[in-house]
Amino acid sequence: MVDIARPSQARKKRIRRIIYVSAAVLAVAAISLGVSKLKPAAPTVDRAVVWIDSVKRGPMLRQVRGSGVLTPEDIRWIPAQTQGRVERIVLRPGAEVKPDTVILELSNPELTQSVREAELGYQAARAAYENKKAELQSALLAQESATASIETQYKQADLDLQANKELYKDQLISELTLKQKQGLADDLKNRLAVEQRRLEITRQGLTSQLAPQEADVNQKKAAWELRRQQLEDLKVKAGMSGTLTVVPVERGQQVAPGTNLARVANPSNLKAELRIAETQTKDIHIGQYAEVDTRQGIVKGHVSRIDPSATGGTVGVDVSMEGELPPGARPDLSVDGTIQLERLDNIVFVGRPAFGQENSTVTIFKVQPSGEAIATKVKLGRASVNTIEVIEGLNPGDQVILSDMSQFDSFDRVQLKG
Repeated sequence: MVDIARPSQARKKRIRRIIYVSAAVLAVAAISLGVSKLKPAAPTVDRAVVWIDSVKRGPMLRQVRGSGVLTPEDIRWIPAQTQGRVERIVLRPGAEVKPDTVILELSNPELTQSVREAELGYQAARAAYENKKAELQSALLAQESATASIETQYKQADLDLQANKELYKDQLISELTLKQKQGLADDLKNRLAVEQRRLEITRQGLTSQLAPQEADVNQKKAAWELRRQQLEDLKVKAGMSGTLTVVPVERGQQVAPGTNLARVANPSNLKAELRIAETQTKDIHIGQYAEVDTRQGIVKGHVSRIDPSATGGTVGVDVSMEGELPPGARPDLSVDGTIQLERLDNIVFVGRPAFGQENSTVTIFKVQPSGEAIATKVKLGRASVNTIEVIEGLNPGDQVILSDMSQFDSFDRVQLKG
């Protein structure tokens, strides 16, 4: 028998096969499209390991915080007044001192010699002054003697003239004799006037002629006293009452004038030197209320000084203490300080998120009643140490996650458990 081909049946089979393949392709495409539109499963976060806070409305106290150390308000560095070598360190840091307490001793043989030379120079100038003074006083005495002698002669001549005038009235002497007596008296009177003027000039010249010698004496004396004071300054004294905090030199060390040899501080009057981030200092002003935590108690104070420039991203702020310091407070003790900026009334605020900066917009996960947390854009305003103002995106009563959720930035929701 011979098989006879049926064209109609072969064509039908090809059509049916095409239809099946097309249906399968469409089914696969539909399934792929449906799967692509499915939301990814929300990651699960343990509620116990995140920090959840509620949004509130009410007053918020704006504060900034910084760490620092206690430093004395009254500090005195004691510099070397002259060159010398450290011979002996009498006291070490921690010792209580008074103004005349000797901290260390220096030596300078050249200065010792210069003191002796200055003293001899002063003594020589003093001797020259005394000699000159004696000479001038002798001249003055001689002039006084001459003046007194002329004055005596004049008085005698005047008495003689008066007597001769009486005799002339009685015609007992001639007119010539009377004129001679008158001439003698007038001559002595003139000589007396000249001697008195000379005596006045001598007395006035005594001071002016002694002035150069006196100036030389004063100059030599000042030089001697300066050298003597420098010699005395080799015994380095505290200059104030307080505690010796630093002695930055050692025995045998050579020091130049101006080298700091010791530091003395008054431990009863301390201030806090805080370092605060430069981004948080724009609202800090002198006089603002502050509190300093010494780890042993809280001390009230106020801002007394703000550094004009920033260093390493921070600004120095000094807080002067107003209350009594707790026991154990001492210079260089580490402290934390909080400065009160202002009080904001009737605002919406929440705890400060891990990456929530002032006047910024951040994404925060808002907790839903179902247990899910939805990523929400939130606009933040003014910030404090632990709280921050909410401008948009949240309402009072909302609960949000404040912990660092940066690992879930690619998700718009997370599932809380526990």
